Amino acid sequence: MTNFFDKMDRPPIQAIATFGVAFSLMALGWLSTVSGIMEVDRLYAWSIGAAFMLFFALMNSLLSLKAPSFVKYWGISIYSYIGLGLGTSLLAWGFSGIPLKEAESYRWIYIVVTVGFIVFLTLVNLMKVIVKFAEKEEWNQPRKR
Repeated sequence: MTNFFDKMDRPPIQAIATFGVAFSLMALGWLSTVSGIMEVDRLYAWSIGAAFMLFFALMNSLLSLKAPSFVKYWGISIYSYIGLGLGTSLLAWGFSGIPLKEAESYRWIYIVVTVGFIVFLTLVNLMKVIVKFAEKEEWNQPRKR
């Protein structure tokens, strides 16, 4: 189990774990509707997909602080995000039977989360660069007049 958590700083592992949890919750919602235990909204699967896309965006951006190479991490993160987006979209379509075009505002939510992911990743790594620069700077006291 510890080995799994050691690998969580890799974007593909993050995407697979996020996809697994999203799949589990979508399946749970579908099973509760089919069994008659509880009726979930038709767009429940789309909301789960969007929520876990946002979760991945935040988690991935924060874990990028541990990455030794920002450029390499950025590329792998983008591909992982695209894969997760396609996966959760197909899952949501499959569980709800509603394509993204007809899923009301979820198309725009996916677009906003995608732009937010790029902004989060950029800001976190910009902060990392600023902190590294500040650590290298030498502090000299101002001259007294």
